[in-house]
Amino acid sequence: MPEGHSVHRIARQFARNFVGHRVAVMSPQGRFAAGAATLDGTTMTRATAVGKQMFLEFDNGLWLRVHLGLYGAWDFAGEITTDATIRSAGGRMGQTNQRGTELEAADAAASASLETDADHLDDHDGEDSVRSIGAPRKARLRMSESEREDDSDFDFPPPPVGAVRVRILTETACADLRGPTACEAVTAFEVQQVIDRLGPDPLNDDSQEAEDRVVARIRKSSQPIAQLLMDQSVVSGIGNVYRAELLFRARLDPYTPGKLVPEDTARALWRDWVHLLDIGVRTGQMMTMDGLTGEDYRRAMAKRDDRHWVYHRTGLPCRVCGTHIVMKELANRKLYWCPNCQR
Repeated sequence: MPEGHSVHRIARQFARNFVGHRVAVMSPQGRFAAGAATLDGTTMTRATAVGKQMFLEFDNGLWLRVHLGLYGAWDFAGEITTDATIRSAGGRMGQTNQRGTELEAADAAASASLETDADHLDDHDGEDSVRSIGAPRKARLRMSESEREDDSDFDFPPPPVGAVRVRILTETACADLRGPTACEAVTAFEVQQVIDRLGPDPLNDDSQEAEDRVVARIRKSSQPIAQLLMDQSVVSGIGNVYRAELLFRARLDPYTPGKLVPEDTARALWRDWVHLLDIGVRTGQMMTMDGLTGEDYRRAMAKRDDRHWVYHRTGLPCRVCGTHIVMKELANRKLYWCPNCQR
């Protein structure tokens, strides 16, 4: 499932290549035909994300809400840039006190951080990669949990392939959505209703108030901390990979009830999520190992097996203590941890 960094990067792709343009909207598959008709011929005015939810605003007052779920993906094609590190148009969205659909200017320092990263290295398998390209060029790019660029020649617009739920088309760019959990045309009021159910997203609200809210939710619950971190009403954007890595970095037993997590540990989890989310958005990769340099860093950026502490490493020795990493299912999702370091 795409995690928060991926959805923010997709929103940035729309911000760069679609916002400000008149769009044709259609549903080749037919399942979104009625919704597409309400958006067709409008101008896209904003693109933004909150956690795993993405929202596209149009000049007729409607929004397109998309949640990719487990299998959703966006395919982009046309005269586009594959550098998606710019901030979303509209900046912060609706999470200042969680009331009012507020679209404020993004924090200048955070934006500068997102726009100046130079570590755009290609993944060994052609996934999770981003190339810093200053000007649009004819390209194709698939964005979901990972990113894959296709340099092969094609006609524009390319014919819809497979079950395309919605196609958004300008004179120079095309975006096809497949397999989402949610895809609906909604009003601003309905957008806010969704946002009000979500926990804080650090890229929209990294304030002390947001941190306090997350910490309070964790420490009032008897649920395991591993389950709470995946609860989007507690904190937005964390998925299976980041959950496992955050808990290992905190050396925290994933089954610890939230109410038994020390306050300083709960605060450290939030601050580490702020840190890792920033890295993910800047690089396009879920890099969770700090302190790597030289060839170790290049190898980790190029191959996902070398950039995580415990995720997807069942039976392999812990990188710190050598104990075998274990995996069990919690709430129907795979949970990875080191039983020695996290006890």
